[in-house]
Amino acid sequence: MSVKASISLTEAQEAYARDLVAQGRYSSLSAVLQQGLELLREQSETTDALRELLDRRRSGPFVSLDQGRQATRDMIARKRSDRGL
Repeated sequence: MSVKASISLTEAQEAYARDLVAQGRYSSLSAVLQQGLELLREQSETTDALRELLDRRRSGPFVSLDQGRQATRDMIARKRSDRGL
């Protein structure tokens, strides 16, 4: 379902959007704006997911650099062994 809305753009934004339509990249100004809003939504969802991941990592146990390196070496050794390398 489409909803009609009145928006304000700067002259530069309108010129850019009209140029995209003139190039045939979008069928209309509405299509340009819809794509822009979709990209913002996706970016926001990604940012939210990254924040959540960082919050979970911060609240988890601390692993020192040496422990992390050793865990990585152990994982690589296990994978090599599993593959007979």
